[in-house]
Amino acid sequence: MGSITGGGDKSREPICTRKVDGPAQAYWQALLAGDQGAVAQILSDPHNNLSPDAVFDTSDLEEWKNYRFNFRGLRLWSLSYEQELTTPLHITASRGYTECLRLLLLRGAAVNFAPGGKTALHEACAAASRDCVRLLLSFGADPEAVSEDGYKPLHLCKSPDSIECVQQLLQHGASVNSRTEEEDDTALHVAARHGLTDHIQLLLLYGAELEARNKEEQTPLNTGCAQPHQPQDMDRYYRVCQLLVESGANINAADRDRQHPLHLACKNANAQIVELLLARGANVNVMNYSGNTALHNILQATAYKLEHHPELVVRALLNHGAVRIWPGSLLKVLRYCHPCPRVIEALMNSYDHVRVSEDWVEAVPAEVVQQGTEKRKKKPQQF
Repeated sequence: MGSITGGGDKSREPICTRKVDGPAQAYWQALLAGDQGAVAQILSDPHNNLSPDAVFDTSDLEEWKNYRFNFRGLRLWSLSYEQELTTPLHITASRGYTECLRLLLLRGAAVNFAPGGKTALHEACAAASRDCVRLLLSFGADPEAVSEDGYKPLHLCKSPDSIECVQQLLQHGASVNSRTEEEDDTALHVAARHGLTDHIQLLLLYGAELEARNKEEQTPLNTGCAQPHQPQDMDRYYRVCQLLVESGANINAADRDRQHPLHLACKNANAQIVELLLARGANVNVMNYSGNTALHNILQATAYKLEHHPELVVRALLNHGAVRIWPGSLLKVLRYCHPCPRVIEALMNSYDHVRVSEDWVEAVPAEVVQQGTEKRKKKPQQF
């Protein structure tokens, strides 16, 4: 739980410990439950000395169970100087309690009050609570409010369900190209990072900048290609990158480390994105600051991206003119890529002939050789 503030004199008073009274505890519980009737009853009783702008300090939830707090100014109960402050508006907005939120706003709750560093609108957007977002905006919530950590409400719309929150914010004047303070991300970067195709379409409709650069000098396309994802997410990120590319995103935009979208897609072994970029003319042999090409990146990722079928990426790169690995380095490739024989097969097939040495035998663990032998006996057509 936390602390509670009535909303009066804001002077700081000497700290003294006291037990929280029944009405404050009941107020907290009613807010957590979204009990509109109980909240109305508590606020209607002047003896409770509680207001819609009460402030709760949730720094130490374990101590809250004992209902003992440090009393300061503002009738605020707190456990420590390390405060995590919230209000009834924040509690109800973050939980989607629209009617309870409406009651508090009608009782005069300050819609942009942010004692903990963010407004109730930030909370509603993070929770993808579209009705609460709509209600807060109708009561004058600032769509451009900046949180303590440098985020505007638009930057907190990170889930598929938050698409209507984005629409409401943009309709109420939120800047589509506003930046986060630390990462320098736009909402388009955020949407690409979280694989949100619908968000991207809407943001582009409102004039989102395709080539905006963040702190890492990444464009939204770079950001979408860079996200590590599970096999079940590969289609989703492909659709994101496809949409950005079809909208005119630069496929050869280099970030601060001179990583191109193709480098990043190869790190994630997403064959669909790799094929997309190559078909659009991505430079297959460009090097990053480390001297790696896209082929180097996929070979380095092979051992821990087996479920992504990295051999498909290797084949695509070779088919589009990737410079082959120097034969003297094939031994190193064997050592790192032997868990995926199909990658080795794809590489070997790109040479007319390869000199095999005794070191090659030692490069592949015996159990892997045995597994390969057994597979060939069962399915001769497979490597």
